[in-house]
Order: sequence, then structure tokens, then C-alpha cells
Amino acid sequence: MKRSAYIALFLSTISNHYVESFKACSSSSSLARRTSLNPAVNGDSTDADSPKKKRVVVIGNGMVGQRFMENLIDLDKDKKCIISTFCEEPRAAYNRVKLTSYFETRDPSALSMTSDFDANGRTPWYDENNVELLLNDKAVSIDTQSKKVVGASGKTLDYDVAVFATGSFPFVPPIPGRQRPGVFVYRTIEDLENMLAYVKENKVKSAAVIGGGLLGLEAAKAVADMNVKSHIIEFAPILMCRQIDQGGHDALVGVIEGMGLQIHCGARTESFVGEDGSTDNDSMSPVSALRFGNEGWDDLPVQMIVVSAGIKPRDELARGTDIAVGERGGIIVDEQLKTSVDGVYAIGEIALYNNFIYGLIAPGYDMAGVCAKVVAQELGLELGLEQLPAFTGADLSTKLKLLGCDVASFGENQPRPDDPDVSNLVWNDPLGRIYRKLIFNKAGTKLRGGILVGDAADYTKLHALATKGGELPENPAMLLAPASARGEVKEEAEISTDPNTQVCSCNDVSRGNIVDTIKTLGVTATLKEVMICSKAGTGCGGCEPDVKKILSQELKKMGGKLSNNLCEHFAYSRPELMALVRTDADPTSVDSFEKILEKHGHGDGCEICKPAVGSILASIYNGVVLDDGRDQLQDTNDRALANMQRGGSYSVVPRVPGGEITPEQLIQMGETAKKYNLYSKITGAQRIDLFGASKHQLPDIWEELGSVGLESGHAYGKALRTVKSCVGSTWCRFGVQDSVSFAIRVENRYKGVRSPHKMKSAVSGCVRECAEAQSKDFGMIATENGYNLYVGGNGGVNPVHAELLATDIDEDTVIKYLDRYIMYYILTADRLERTAPWQAKLPSGKNGGGPIEHLKEVIIEDSLGICDELDRRMQHLVDTYHDEWAEVVKDPERRAKFKQFVNTDEIQSREEMIEFIDMRGQLRPTDWPVDGKPQTNWKPDDTNVFSRSEKSWVKVGKISDFAPNVGSTILYGDSQLAVFNNAKRGEWYCTQNMCPHKQAFVLSQGIIGDAAGISKVACPLHKKQFSLADGHQLDGDLAIITFPVKIEGDDVLVELPSKVEVDAILGTSGLRVQSTCSDLSMLDDLEKDILNSVKSANSTASLV
Repeated sequence: MKRSAYIALFLSTISNHYVESFKACSSSSSLARRTSLNPAVNGDSTDADSPKKKRVVVIGNGMVGQRFMENLIDLDKDKKCIISTFCEEPRAAYNRVKLTSYFETRDPSALSMTSDFDANGRTPWYDENNVELLLNDKAVSIDTQSKKVVGASGKTLDYDVAVFATGSFPFVPPIPGRQRPGVFVYRTIEDLENMLAYVKENKVKSAAVIGGGLLGLEAAKAVADMNVKSHIIEFAPILMCRQIDQGGHDALVGVIEGMGLQIHCGARTESFVGEDGSTDNDSMSPVSALRFGNEGWDDLPVQMIVVSAGIKPRDELARGTDIAVGERGGIIVDEQLKTSVDGVYAIGEIALYNNFIYGLIAPGYDMAGVCAKVVAQELGLELGLEQLPAFTGADLSTKLKLLGCDVASFGENQPRPDDPDVSNLVWNDPLGRIYRKLIFNKAGTKLRGGILVGDAADYTKLHALATKGGELPENPAMLLAPASARGEVKEEAEISTDPNTQVCSCNDVSRGNIVDTIKTLGVTATLKEVMICSKAGTGCGGCEPDVKKILSQELKKMGGKLSNNLCEHFAYSRPELMALVRTDADPTSVDSFEKILEKHGHGDGCEICKPAVGSILASIYNGVVLDDGRDQLQDTNDRALANMQRGGSYSVVPRVPGGEITPEQLIQMGETAKKYNLYSKITGAQRIDLFGASKHQLPDIWEELGSVGLESGHAYGKALRTVKSCVGSTWCRFGVQDSVSFAIRVENRYKGVRSPHKMKSAVSGCVRECAEAQSKDFGMIATENGYNLYVGGNGGVNPVHAELLATDIDEDTVIKYLDRYIMYYILTADRLERTAPWQAKLPSGKNGGGPIEHLKEVIIEDSLGICDELDRRMQHLVDTYHDEWAEVVKDPERRAKFKQFVNTDEIQSREEMIEFIDMRGQLRPTDWPVDGKPQTNWKPDDTNVFSRSEKSWVKVGKISDFAPNVGSTILYGDSQLAVFNNAKRGEWYCTQNMCPHKQAFVLSQGIIGDAAGISKVACPLHKKQFSLADGHQLDGDLAIITFPVKIEGDDVLVELPSKVEVDAILGTSGLRVQSTCSDLSMLDDLEKDILNSVKSANSTASLV
């Protein structure tokens, strides 16, 4: 593809920011668009002498139909075609393969196949390419004689070519009760939204997913994301029976059940039982259970059922016409995707080729490519093809991430039982939940296929060997072990340099295609640009890391590099900025954010770079984080020295080193929790979490806990969280070392050490490993001779097993190695990078062996000559430790930072801001409503709602009351307002304190900075960004109300309407989040009158 074509494609799908940057690189001709839409839609030419254009009608606007249109547009250089497409959904084509990721954003645009959707579900791509998009319009009939397609709206289109891309619909087995409320299918965004609404409205706790194939497991993931207990019901004896075997099933089940889901294979579902006990096809009683036909199986109580038991081609439009349809469904096509009727084609899941329906996206895209060329040639486009393209079947190999587990199959993964030329090699690691089966020919000279579960890092290499051939190792068994067992790193698995290597199977994009794209875009190419232009990574997304790796390699060859800058304010990564600061010849020139920004950055900073620089300063100088203006750099939790929770309250997690606690400390925790009515819960890391404290209560709570020697712990910080331990040799009959004492020593040494991300540790007293040390950032397991030291593990979303650094070492040696390991990590890791991915990116040892060998060389052998510096820097952090909470308690100036309102001693309790409800005898904040529901995404009628109100300048405090470069809260009547002192710019702002996203009173606690020169605040809860000048949201469509501020002498004044007017709009009592949405009836009569008069005044103003 020529550069102009790349640019045109790219411009059609990205934001104006990128558009402007690319315009300079392309001529006007290369960006030429099709002519206006109306002539194309009408089929008339604007030139009387030009031939009439041919119309192509695409029935269905899914992923495959969209790809067909894109391909045809690329081929139609002379714009001889008119394209129209029927789309029965309320929005244009989106990525159904990534449907489960919808809950990450709840934003349909994140799944769009082109660009962001507008309010009508459209994207600019269709107008820019003169494609007639018929949204919410299902094609209901086709007349192949007169060549007409009719939509449900009555819209009738003549066609020269019709392409069926109707896809499939979920197959719902004829199970009695399938008509009930609570029974859903999993196919569209609306399906997900309907499920979520049903879960919320009916308080669903347990659900069943019918189907244990690819779609069923995806549906189970969606159900789990709704915080609903998920049961997977599969008729076959194993999951994913088309892709994996019993061994793969066992490994996959181990992962899935480890996440709390339950598997029921061999299940014969008999009926969906209603709440009234009925099992017929008529009752509309909501579903309450599954009944099985298996002998001895009890009913399974569930409140929701999701059917995802396969697909059926949507061929109803073709039935009753002369278009041939398969006996079991699907439109019969030949190698050119032609149907039995001239001028009619079928692609995707509707196409029955060789008596087979291809249900994966990659074959669908192959069909779209072939069909576009065949159609173009039929319509008279000059393509210069030597032979007609053909679809002759597809490689059904696939690599997926299902419920967090790698699952891949390739080649002949399940040869016939009677196939004589088969030799299997199997790797079965039930502890690591990894299963791999490689299928060779008898001679061991050819890899025929395989199954990979739990570790598919080398899928690309193995897939290529199986499908394209290639020389195998002298001992083929060398291919069997997973990368993790070979001492290699998954993330850095080698990508073949062969340009023909397939990288993206969804779109059949090779490494060569990606490299050509990068060369065309040039040295400034970004990952997003490369993905859009090459289409690599835009299907399931599984190959995105490989695309990024190739981009990095190619940019390096071109003299550039992939940008990893912190943000717009610093043209450095965190490790680069750390190096600049720690090696500066004049440390006093880089000992504050302002100095570092002046020397190495620009602008005001933001919520990304400020915490990163704050962490760097803490790691080098280790001053109190709230002193000398460093509080402006801290993310929400570090600024409050506690965890901000839902509704703006905080949790306190006292430090309990090694899990050892005295009865007096337990009693004090209980008394404190009872006094402040704190919800109490034991954590998974041997601590007690106390939830629900207001910020102004924190110093008092810390003081009470401190009276019995309890610190308040960094359960919130990017620092050492805890060192877990078993009881070890002091009590356990199996213990060989005193793990408790050592855990306490380790935690007390590293407490308060700030790092790029959180760190967790554990000490086990014997090899029984009760403290789970190998799942921590660093962990120690006792032996008869000392301890084995493991590093680089973590739990969470992507669990990683720690690697063995040293064996049988004493406690002092463990400490020495840990000092160096932790400081090496602090100095070289990226922002928000855990030890596991940081460690994985390190180079291998001099003689191979992976990053762990490199760490041994650096930490034990001092191969880089930096051990003295690492030792010295860690000892400085240990020697300068301070109990941050005690520092606040004993210092009135620091304690004043926790006052709720700077202008009054009045307080508003947590219950006044969000309703607290009873849960098993304790109080917790009520659930937040789902985005888009009442009490979320609050919007004033107008951000200038008080434009016609009479205002006055109200003194709200002295300049000294408002800390520089942070927000402070004032109380005005019943309304909370946030005042921001942007000392760097010499500017003051005042806004509502309530973030409109979740109606939480927290904006004053957000980090202030700028974006492209616009002063902003980032909400501490979800980082929504608002302009401080006019209140508009910089990353969305919400807004906040702002008020003018002026300084007179030492006084700070805000121009405000009367208290009753402000309270009518921003009063805390009226905006309090509660279980049932409040409305105007909650306001007293005077507030109603004021609110209505304000609205009326603004309506009048808008008419004048």
C-alpha cells in the first residue's frame, strides 16, 4: 500500500490532533475523499457524460461486513461503486471479539471499528467514504430477480451486487423455561447492558452460563465482571472440546476455579425453573434454578442464565428465495464466495463453504478480502489480477486469553484416533497450571499441531513451524517446555525476523506488512498509528505486544525510539528522570518538583508526573511527604496518608509486622473502630482494615492507635505494604526457622521505602510455604541452613511466580541482597511497574539463563560496580525513616492539613454525603449507581447557572489558609466548594467540590496541573479532568460550576450568590448519594422556589 493510502486510512479513523500532525506529510490529492454522499446514494453521476455507478448493498454491518467495505473502497480507486449497508443495531460496526472488555470502560466507542460513536451511533468514517449507513434498519426481504433489498423501515435499494454479512445469532437449545425473565444471550452491547440492569434490579448473586466453548467462557468472564458468582454448564465432558483435550481442560479448569467460578461438565440441562416452581414454556416467572437430567444432580439455584451454546447462521433472509441454503443452515458459497444466484455473495458466519461454517474472525476477514476482489472485478474495476482469488478454507489455529489464562491451539491439534503417523509429547504441570501438547509425525521431523494452556508465549513460533514448515531442533522435545520453565521470559519471547511470519492471525498481517507500515509512516510512528494502518492488533488484540515490540525494533534501526515519556511535561521516562536527578552534580538544584520541572521539563505538571517525581524525591532524599510543598505531588492516598474509599471516606490499616499483634493492640483497634463506627475487616495480608473514617478524624484515630505502638501502615502507598509470615519454628512442628521474627525484621527495615509500585513480601518457616512467599515481590523460604530468596513474583491480575535468586543464605545476607534488589528496582523501573514485569525486561545473564542470572551478576557478583551505591542509598532510606502518622499527630501545622473546611470548624459527617447502610451489623456506604443512572454524571442545566443571580464577594479565609498548588475545601451554607491556589501561575480558582461523575465531595483532594496549557484538576477517585477556568471536562462531556476569586491584601474572596441559591444547586443534602434516588421532593419549600426561579431566570436569559 502506498504512503498516501496509509495516510488516508489513518486520517479517517483518528482524532483531529493526529490529523493535523499528518496533514503536513501528505498532498491534497493523497487525502482526497469520495464525492458527496447524496449523488452516491441516488446512484446518479454529477457528470452527465460519466457512466452510471454500480451499487453494492452489504446486508449486515458487523466486523466482516465492515472489513469487506474497507477492502472494496481500497480497490475502487476511480470511485465507480456506491456502497450501502443495513445495520439493525443502534450503532455502527464494533469489535464483537472484544465484547468482554466493554466493562472496562462502559464506552461503546472503545470497541468501534472506525472511530468514536456520536450520539446517534454513527462515526465519521461512513460520511468520509460516502457509505450509506442505515442504522436501526434490518433488511427484511430480497428480490433476486428485480435485484432489490427492502429494510424494516421500508427503505428499498436496488443493487448490482448484494453481499450477505448477516453473521449469526446465539443458538438457544429448546430447553423449557427459556422464555423467562432472567434468561439472556451473549452477543451484543445491548445484551451486556440488559444483563447488568437485571443484575442490579434483582440483586443477582449467582448465574449460570450454558456453554463451555469459546463464547461460553467469554460470557462467564462478563458475568464475573458483574460481581456475580458464575457457574459454567457444559454438555461435553470437557471445556472447549474443539480446541483442547482432557489435559488442557484440567489445566484450564484449575485456573478458572481458582478465580471462584465453578465448572459443571457432562451436564444435561433439563429445564430452567421459575420462582413459582414451574418448568414449562409458558410461565413468565423469573428464573430461579437449573434442573438437570443427570441422575443424582440437585437443582442449581441461580437468578440469571446466559445462553452461549454456539451459533446459528442468520440465513432467514435467504430462505424462501432462490438462494441455496444448507440443510443445517448457512448460505452455500463457492471459492469466490458466490451464492447460487448471480450477483449475490455471502461472507463470514453466514457463509457455508464446503459444508462448514467458520466461526472465527480471521477466516471471516479472509472471506472479506477475497470477496472484495471478486466483486470489484465483476463490477468492471481494473485490478490486474492474473487469476481469480479464491477462499479455499482457513487455518483454525487460535490464541486467546480466556479468563486470564493463555489458551491456544494450532495445526492438527486433534488428529484422528486411527492416524498412524502421530507422536505426542506432553508437558503437564498441575502446580503451575500449564499444559502443553505437541503433535509430531512418527519420525519427529514435522510438527503437525499442538495445544497450549497456561503458557502460550511461543505460539507464533510453533504455529509457523506447524503451518509453514521449518527445521526442527535435533531433539524436538526442546520445543515442549514453556518459556517460564526454560528460564526465558514470556514478555520477551522472540519474534521471528522472517517477514512472512504471521503476527496478527485475525487480520492475516505478517511481520513484513508491519515493517512496511512503519517505514511508510517514518521515524515518528506511534503504536496506535501502526495498528490502524496495518490493522495488526485491531481484532482480538492479543498480538498488540508483538506489534509494539516490532515497532520498537524498527524505530531503533531508523535511529528513533518508541516514546515512553512520562507525560507532556517531561520528555523522559521515569528511569531516565531518576538518573538525571540522582546523578546531578548539584543535588540542591533537583531537590524539589519545581526545580526538577524547571531544569528538565515545562508547564505546570499533572497527575502523572507529580506523583512520579514525588516518588523519586522520596527515594533519594526521603523527606516527610507532606512537608515543603511535597503534599501537592502526592496522589490522593499519600496526601491523606490513608486509602480513599467510595464516597470520599478513608480506611486505616495499622501496620502489623509479620502478623504479630498483642491483645492490647487488638483491644485498642476494637475500641477505636467502635468509637468512630468503622467497618472492620481482616485483610488477606494479616492486617485489620478499618473503613469509613472522615479525613478530619484521621489524626485522632492515629493518635489512639499510636498509644499502643501501632503505626498506620502504607496499605495505600507505592511502597512496602506488608511482610506476611507463618508461625515458623516458634510454634509449628514443621518449622525450621523463626519466620515471624525475620518477617518483623524485614518489614521494619523496609517500611516507608517508596518505590515505583507497591511491594509485598512473605517469609515461610519451611518448604510447606504457608506464607506464599513465591507469589511476592520478594519472599524467603526457610531451609535447614538458612533461607532461599525468591524475587520478582506477584499475584493480582497476571500472577507471576518468583524466581530463585540465592539458596541457603543467612538473614544478614538476605538483607544485603534485598537492599540491592529493591534499590536497583527503585532506580531503574518505570512508573507504576511492579517488580515482575520490571524483572522480565532485564537482560539475560552473560551466559544466558534469563534476567535472574543478570540479577545474580549485579546483586551478588557486583558486575556493574554499583553495589556500594545501592547499599548506601538503601541505608540512607532506612536511617531516615519517620512515622508519617505520628509526625502529623504531634505537629499542629501538619495536623491542620486534615481540617475539613478551612473557613469554619463545622463539619459535615460522612453520612451527610453518602448514605451508609447496614451489612451484617456494620455500616458501609451504599452502592454507587451504574454510570448513566440517576446520581451519576450530574450536570447543571448550565455551568453558568447563576448568571442572573445577584452576587457578592464573600471572604472565605486568609491566603495562609490555602496551601500552595493544592485544593482546599470551604463550607458555604450547606454547599462544599473547592478553592485552588495555583501559586506557580499566581492564579486562584473556585469550583464545586463535588465530582459530578459519582457525586462524591472530593475535588479539592485532586492533583492540579495543566493539559496543553489549560489549568486543570484531576478527580482523585477516577481521574476525571476538569478545567479550573471554565469547568468543562477535558476528557469527557461533564462539567463543574466555577466561581470568580480575587485577593485583597491577605484576604481570599469568592464571588457567590446567596447561600440559599447555591444550596439549591450544590447543597450537600440535595446531592447526597443514597439507595433510592432523591428528587425535588427532598428539598424544602424555600429551596424548591429558589431552584425553580434560578432555572426560570436562565431559561429567560437564553431567550433574550
